[in-house]
Amino acid sequence: MKTILVTGADGMLGTDLTRYLRKCGHKVFASTIRSMDITKPEQVRRTLVKINPDLVIHTAAYTAVDKAESERELCMAVNADGARNVAMLCGEIGAEMIYISTDYVFDGKKKTPYIETDKPRPIGVYGESKWRGEEAVRSLVERHKICRTSWLIGAHGIAGTNFIEKIFRAADEKKHLRVVNDQTGRPTFTFDLAILLEKLAGVSEWGVFHTTNSGQCTWYELAKTALEMSGRGGIPIEPVSSSEYPTPAKRPANSLLDAPRLCRIGVPLLRNWREALQEYLARRNRRKK
Repeated sequence: MKTILVTGADGMLGTDLTRYLRKCGHKVFASTIRSMDITKPEQVRRTLVKINPDLVIHTAAYTAVDKAESERELCMAVNADGARNVAMLCGEIGAEMIYISTDYVFDGKKKTPYIETDKPRPIGVYGESKWRGEEAVRSLVERHKICRTSWLIGAHGIAGTNFIEKIFRAADEKKHLRVVNDQTGRPTFTFDLAILLEKLAGVSEWGVFHTTNSGQCTWYELAKTALEMSGRGGIPIEPVSSSEYPTPAKRPANSLLDAPRLCRIGVPLLRNWREALQEYLARRNRRKK
């Protein structure tokens, strides 16, 4: 069992990850911005020296993709400089580090799924900030794992409602939905990703890993499936192009991440996103009772 520090422990992934690691018997310290502001090096130093963790799983991040275009300085301070602050201390005290990154480090122009060795080419501020975070971790922590994930969906945390909840709320408020159908990716559920990260924590392999649920879909297909599975299949939903739904930040058209490294080291891939979605909805129903 390890002594593990989880940053961003009140976020979607951080909440599920902290609970699962404790369930597995690890000694887990959960930090939030209230206990350790990662943009302040002295707070990072004080916290890590006091805890002296075997492993830091860095989930803390600025994730407002569209706002990042107008809040570049803040986004970089958290995702690039913050990751560097944590990585520097991990390097100093000899701790392992798992850094949660994103499909947004790629431009989405590749015709096939991205693998771990593909060269990142971010097309927005958020993706650039996470890529800079990757570079900091890679240069400062010898025993590191950079885990890229995509289309994260979780039920807990302060990060706000996820895509599924936004669709359900829109379905309750509107008579007709329009959802982008030319961006393809792999929805990843936080309760599944937590299990995979715990497995990776016990593997002495370092570098980049792609960590998503299996299968693929567009945002439209995800929304339509979620509505059907939840008994809202009668609500009209229209597929539209990204050009018909402009946003401040460009999104990768292809966010598919393949995981050949997980296969090579014998770590099982996560289940299909449809199966995970069914569990998400079942958990959601139990919470509402």
